[in-house]
Amino acid sequence: MEPQRISLIIEQERVNHAAIAFCDKFIRGGVPRYVFGCNAWASSIAGKVDIDGFIDDLFQEKLFCDKPVIRSNEAPITALVVSAIVGERPLLAMRRINELGLSALDYYAFQKYAGLVLDEVMFLGDFERDFNVNRNRYEWIFDRLEDAESRRILHRLINFRLSRDLHFMDGFVDAQDRQYFEPFLDLQEAGESFADVGCYDGFTSLEFIKRCPEYKSIHVFEPELGNMNRVKVRLTEFPSIHFYPFGVSDKEQILRFKSAGSASVVSDHGELSIKVKRIDDVIHDSVSFLKMDIEGGEIPALRGASRLIEKYQPRLAISVYHKSDDLWQIPELVLKIRDDYRVFLRHYTEGMTETVMFFVP
Repeated sequence: MEPQRISLIIEQERVNHAAIAFCDKFIRGGVPRYVFGCNAWASSIAGKVDIDGFIDDLFQEKLFCDKPVIRSNEAPITALVVSAIVGERPLLAMRRINELGLSALDYYAFQKYAGLVLDEVMFLGDFERDFNVNRNRYEWIFDRLEDAESRRILHRLINFRLSRDLHFMDGFVDAQDRQYFEPFLDLQEAGESFADVGCYDGFTSLEFIKRCPEYKSIHVFEPELGNMNRVKVRLTEFPSIHFYPFGVSDKEQILRFKSAGSASVVSDHGELSIKVKRIDDVIHDSVSFLKMDIEGGEIPALRGASRLIEKYQPRLAISVYHKSDDLWQIPELVLKIRDDYRVFLRHYTEGMTETVMFFVP
């Protein structure tokens, strides 16, 4: 008997009446109104609602968007608070606000129900359209995933993106300290060769070295020269490390680049010029593990590494959270290069960021 096919289920959307009532009261005023966090999404709310201020225990300035910034222990108990923490720890932020005894709503729900034109969180505004147009491709990758945990994660991520309901993220935690290194990779202590594409500060290469101390080689790619210099210092004591101070793509060219720490990205509005090259043109020996997190440049970079992937079939850990269609576009491309990979999915934060797809021989 064939095993029963598990379907990708889109759950019926729940109307959050409590959120609707919160938004109505927050917009009407008459009570203290605060935003938790000082960031672009907080600024977006302040541009539409005459709030009393911001709550932030780490922000150093006294004012943000010309409004006072107070500490959490200074918040009036009658305040309504919208949490503008959307990236790595939105659930933790909501728990913190609730521990203070304050009435709160997360940004995703506020944006959904407030009826205001607020800044979008990454690609959420495009995801529903892409899902509706390409649902068969999402169902294809759902069926192609290797284990039940991968399918559970994909189900929750898709339902969260469609509904903006944070309850779908319950159970996820910020686990970036172990990102990219899963047991199913079966990394060996000796003989591994690692390509760290988008190394930022070298943390991932150091984690690789901990697990594979007798490695053969490490190839480090980082186009931002300040980051690269810090990485060289951090890795200076280790042998057989090759440093590539440029980005990667599907052809050699000069691109504009916006420097923003770990979120640095190729952008037409960038303040820097960087060189990008094909991985196939610079790595000429075998690689057993390739990690890639380059802020939306993964697809052209994978095209530029197609020969290496086809010839050596390295394990791949590829970020799939920068664009609305990464969840199907990236596996479609990889499996066209080689169709004999097993595919896994893992997610390492409570919010939109740090989703990684693994391709294992």
